[in-house]
Amino acid sequence: MLNKKGVRQVLDTLEEMFPDAECELNHTNEFELLVAVVLSAQATDALVNKVTPDLFKKYKTPEDYLAVSLEELQNDIKRIGLYRNKAKNIRKLSADLIDKHDGQVPSNYNDLINLAGVGRKTANVVMSVAFGEPAIAVDTHVERVSKRLGICRWKDSVLEVEKTLMRKVPEEKWSDTHHRMIFFGRYHCKAKSPNCPECPLLEICREGQKRMKKRG
Repeated sequence: MLNKKGVRQVLDTLEEMFPDAECELNHTNEFELLVAVVLSAQATDALVNKVTPDLFKKYKTPEDYLAVSLEELQNDIKRIGLYRNKAKNIRKLSADLIDKHDGQVPSNYNDLINLAGVGRKTANVVMSVAFGEPAIAVDTHVERVSKRLGICRWKDSVLEVEKTLMRKVPEEKWSDTHHRMIFFGRYHCKAKSPNCPECPLLEICREGQKRMKKRG
């Protein structure tokens, strides 16, 4: 496990590599962001961004998602994985927003997480990106990177990863670190072919050193 100095080195390096990292899901308001994040579960942001331009032209409010049949909505997001389940959740969360929050996306974490189809990751993204609150959302990239670099343990659950990062990363850096870890995992420390030979963190990355030894 990395010590404080090692964690600081990771944070400084990620900032140098990706100083302007930010949410890559296209949206123009909190509601569009919420829908986009729900759609992004087990799907790439790039794919979601191909579907949402037409989707957001057609559906502008929670009421719009309830005005069509489930089958019609499913058809509109069919290119995205798990589209049947996601269509149900989007309709349920739309109903929740209308019934409990006057059609507005709540800026309170507990209210967000109680919406249909909204887990910790989605709630944290919305809190961070839409409302500017410090948050760390653990997606596959954040989990992989934090475990490979030894910030977290391999056996840690997603919740344990989130809590460990919140403990080891200064709160004012939570949101930036979340985005930078995603960029690092998406464009450099990829799942199947991490760019270990050119990684500025290789000297403190046990996973990377193991991979380099295997390459011989």
